[in-house]
This record gives sequence, structure tokens and C-alpha cells, in this order.
Amino acid sequence: MLLREKTVVVSGVGAGLGHRVAEAVVREGGRAVLGARTGANLAKSAAEIDPEGHRVAHRVTDITDEEQCTALAALAVERFGGIDAVVHVAALDSHFGGLEDADFTTWQGVLDVNLLGTLRMTRACLPALKERGGSVVLIGTQSAVAAPTQVRQAAYAASKGALTSAMYSLAHELGPHRIRVNTVLPGWMWGPPVQAYVRFAADAEGAPEAEVLARLTERMALPELATDGDVAEAVLFLASDRARAITGQSLLVNAGELMR
Repeated sequence: MLLREKTVVVSGVGAGLGHRVAEAVVREGGRAVLGARTGANLAKSAAEIDPEGHRVAHRVTDITDEEQCTALAALAVERFGGIDAVVHVAALDSHFGGLEDADFTTWQGVLDVNLLGTLRMTRACLPALKERGGSVVLIGTQSAVAAPTQVRQAAYAASKGALTSAMYSLAHELGPHRIRVNTVLPGWMWGPPVQAYVRFAADAEGAPEAEVLARLTERMALPELATDGDVAEAVLFLASDRARAITGQSLLVNAGELMR
């Protein structure tokens, strides 16, 4: 088991990637501490992953609020004795558009969640991480390094690009404490958001969903989209001791759409 008796804090746990990460943590012998803004989502995920509640704890957490970040980290220490890894899934990705139509107040909100919120949550977990060493896994996006042609999300891409840049500094700063910092960069990822996009595009075009999906997969070396579960598996590897010599790296999980 990759994470036997490890405690992993996972932010942004909802129906998609956050749930898959937490589910995989428990499957691999770990304990998951879940945070998200919506309490109902947290309770649902926790009940599905660990009905008896022995290996999962959760607390409503808005990562733009430093006190709530501190409280989630404290819950991990209180329930399970420490923190071995932090996985940052929480993100604001609902703002679409580019520069010409930009509302920079909205951009500031996106940056506050995706960049500063992630850093707040990381800092809240640092005292516990320093005691054991461990791993911080950031969830970035392929769009931060190669803009997609189907949709324009300049604010989201810029915020995640800034987070990836911050990773290099964090890896150097935290390395002496044996804390590793890496980023997973998903491309199109088959899960609730992309499923909704495919349905929306199919309805708007009056086309079959399979046709919309085929346009996404035709540029990929592998003939299907990576799933939330595929991305979660990459996250688990980086969170585990199997990646003990890996830090400051970005891993694309995209079925070969973009190769670097």
C-alpha cells in the first residue's frame, strides 16, 4: 500500500477529483482529512469512502480564509497525530474569457483561491509537515502551459501558471525539511466538469455527445481521455515515499495530448 498509515489533507473535495484522491488515499492504507466549502459534499464523500469514519475526517474549509485553513490542519493533527502530505484540489475554474473581456475583479478572486488559497493551506500545514517531512502535491492544468482551443479560461490558466512557478521556490524553501513539492497537470479529464461541457456543447450544436468527445480525443496519443481516477493515481504516487527523490517537477496527465 502506497500510503500505509500516512495522513493526507485533501482540499476541494466534491464529486470529482477531490473525491477520487481521498478515496484512493484510504484504499492505499492512508487516512484522509477532507476540506471543502460545501459541508454536504464533504459529508457525502466521507460516508462513501469510509462509512465507519475511522480513516476519514472532514471540516468545512474555505481556503481564502486563513483561520479555516489552520483549523483543517489542526483537525488532521488532532484526529490522526500529524500530516504526511497535502493535496490541493480546491480551485475556482468557473470564469471563462480572455483579456479583452476581462473583469479583473473576478481575476483577483480566481487568484485568491487558486494561488493564494493554495499557499495559505500549505502554510497552515507546515508545522505538522516539518515534524515528519512529506509531500505537497499541487493540481495545476495543462492550459497553464498550452492554451486550449475549445474554451478560453485565461484567468484560471494564469492563476495555475503562477502556482506552478511558485512550486520551484517552495521546493527549494521546504526541501531542507524533507518536504517535497510537485505539480500534476491534467489536460481534458473525464469527470463531472468535462462531462457537463460535452453535454452542453452537444446540446448547443445539436450533435451527438460522442461527436463532441471525439473532437477532444483526436489530438491525443491514447484514444481516450484521462479520468479523474487516472489523475488521482498520479497524485498518490507523488504523495507517497515512492517519489521520495522527486521535487519541483510537473507531471502531465493528458493521454499524450501535449508532450514535453
